[in-house]
Amino acid sequence: MRSRDGNRSITRAICSLILLSSFASLNAKEFLISYRYMIKDATLYNETLHISNSMKKCTGKPQVALILTSFGDEDLKQTISKNSTEFIDYMHKLGLHVEHQESTTNYQNKSTTILTLKTTCFKVDFNENFAKITPLK
Repeated sequence: MRSRDGNRSITRAICSLILLSSFASLNAKEFLISYRYMIKDATLYNETLHISNSMKKCTGKPQVALILTSFGDEDLKQTISKNSTEFIDYMHKLGLHVEHQESTTNYQNKSTTILTLKTTCFKVDFNENFAKITPLK
């Protein structure tokens, strides 16, 4: 399209930018991620992270993305393990389900806290230097 002042280059640049951003989202891979950790008596007892490829196309609205350094590989498990603190902080921001039990017997306290992220679909776009991880809700 030509603008009123006859300048086509700005309109082309905007259209090409929109097309490139839509193609970038087409290359994104979809993963199902669940996370759980258990704390017994103020000590980390168990921590599990499950990552699997999505069998079906995920639907939902994209949430705030996390960008992690990927070191040129396209292995999500390796990328997350190299950037584990950033990813775990991000999981806390997404919202974890908290289950807490506490009991006292003969003046001894026992507590168990379980935090879980229910299985959530993530779109992951790998680039040369980073991975963009976006949850869908």
